[in-house]
Amino acid sequence: VAPARPGGTGPAMLRLAPALLARLARPWVPVLRRGAAAGGEEERFVFPEYEPELREAAIAAAAAVPRRESGRERRERRERRERPPVAAVGRPDPSVPPSGVSCSGCGAELQCRDGAAPGFVPAEKYRSLSEGPVGLRGAVCQRCWLLAHHGRALRLRLPPEQHREVVSAALRRPPRHGRGPLLLYILDLLELPDPVLPQLQGLLGPDVPAAGLLVVGNKVDLLPADSPGHLGRLRQQLAAACAQAGLRGTPLVDVRLVSAKTGFGLEGLISRLQRSWKCAGDVYLLGATNSGKSTLFNSLLLSDYCKSRAPDVVDRATVSPWPGTTLNLLKFPIINPTCDRIFRRQERLKEEAAKTEDQLSSEEKKYLNQLKKQGYLVGEVGRTFQQQKSSPVVDFDPDMLSYSIDEDPRHSPKKNEEREEFTYNEVKDARWCFDTPGIVKENCVLNFLTEKEVKLVLPTNAIIPRTFILKPGMVLFLAALGRVDYLQGEKPAWFSVVASNLLPVHISTLSNADALYEKYGGQEFLKVPMGGEERMKEFPPLVPQDITLKGIGATEAVADIKLSSAGWVAVTAHAEEKLLLRAYTPKGTALVVREPPLLPYISTIRGARIPGTAAYRTKKPPSQVENLKTTGRR
Repeated sequence: VAPARPGGTGPAMLRLAPALLARLARPWVPVLRRGAAAGGEEERFVFPEYEPELREAAIAAAAAVPRRESGRERRERRERRERPPVAAVGRPDPSVPPSGVSCSGCGAELQCRDGAAPGFVPAEKYRSLSEGPVGLRGAVCQRCWLLAHHGRALRLRLPPEQHREVVSAALRRPPRHGRGPLLLYILDLLELPDPVLPQLQGLLGPDVPAAGLLVVGNKVDLLPADSPGHLGRLRQQLAAACAQAGLRGTPLVDVRLVSAKTGFGLEGLISRLQRSWKCAGDVYLLGATNSGKSTLFNSLLLSDYCKSRAPDVVDRATVSPWPGTTLNLLKFPIINPTCDRIFRRQERLKEEAAKTEDQLSSEEKKYLNQLKKQGYLVGEVGRTFQQQKSSPVVDFDPDMLSYSIDEDPRHSPKKNEEREEFTYNEVKDARWCFDTPGIVKENCVLNFLTEKEVKLVLPTNAIIPRTFILKPGMVLFLAALGRVDYLQGEKPAWFSVVASNLLPVHISTLSNADALYEKYGGQEFLKVPMGGEERMKEFPPLVPQDITLKGIGATEAVADIKLSSAGWVAVTAHAEEKLLLRAYTPKGTALVVREPPLLPYISTIRGARIPGTAAYRTKKPPSQVENLKTTGRR
């Protein structure tokens, strides 16, 4: 981190200061530069904080121009300080018994007795819904409403053990249809090795063994392709993680790579389930918090895996970056994959695979381009079996025309719209797909963050790797959530950061690192945590762990240093080069050295060295679309 230069704050600098400060007010968002890299295969992105002329000018301008805090900034600072998850709004009524109806978003039982308990609906809203034509069916609790419409998390008195108890109780039910369930375990690839997977055996009862385990590696769309065949390598690493988890008694059916958000790999997953599992028993979606279970549940609900009428009857699950959104079981009925249905589905897939991007409609192209901006791997989930909806019948009311010129028209009362429900015959022998509450990860940095900080830390768009070349005596900061010191080594080494694009990365020296953290922790410079000195007082201190590595080549990383759930740093060093590093994470969080690394060639996804800095210019590899015929154009 370069200090502000003395002098150089003349009138020209003062005139430029507002523009520079405005640009650097959000310096962590990569900016697309027009003019792709050679061959047009990669887009070049710029993180402005690594441009020395912009950074030094902004620092000098900020030092030269005293700046008063605006009213908006004061309000935001006050909100950050005062804004943990919000409390319930509306009055409870302890005299009203629980409803026995589940929230369609999270599965909790709807109630108006306790605002701090799951499933709370304000008493006045609860009564108005109860008196309606369909009652509370299809209603959502206040927590789901706030998450879906305002992105706010409601403070709940819910111990982490309760999630585990709900899942364990569901898995220990007596087997239906003569056999145990299929476990569809959703694993966040960014979290390998998954901390919850080894605990899966403890959730199962000895009397009700699972019929099989299918592990799904989710969020593959966020990871750039560091080399040809990277998906096969990721799948091998996922299978190895399953073997290391020590699961016994539950046969591993398959491992798959998908993106529940962009649809990549989902059609293949559905085909695999219908071929191997058919409709033999129930299916449970399991996994840690924030692994994407509810997003996958919603995608399967709009696919060939559920009954054709299910999307009209079953509400979609609430999806939020806040950990532990789902509080109880949600479900939809699985369609029976008969030979005729499988044939019709395969015909649809063949027809769609023969299309080119140019043959898509304007709306399909727009949606596809939107997904390309969000992930490197994009797919489409279609539906072969859809319930044909009958055209609405228009009732003719002659009384609507029988009023005089002096009268207002008399509107006939509208018929109550009845909510669609399954018939008895549709579900009497149905097999169900259940979405379960996420198992809370222990020793996770997300447990110490506010809702606003969680949104910055969890990546939602394609991750753009940032590579730096460091000499011994240099330090890398990932926000204020992690730090890697290069203590000893003969030669410079490459450190590639794979984390949310919204988290800043800063390079310092060993002599200045502690002072930098003390000065900028809680400030915009390090971004997360946010809230100033008061926030840092309650945030756990960084604790060190020494790491020794041995390089294997200038283009291949030797290991990943995983800084809890904040991201990781891939370390690349010359062959046989010994490195002594010291990594820091907040006290009470897990620091993992992952060998082999998840993306060993990640340091090659970079542009030219930025003069005067340790940073390389960044690049974003192109997105790939599944199940579309390529046109040969780049």
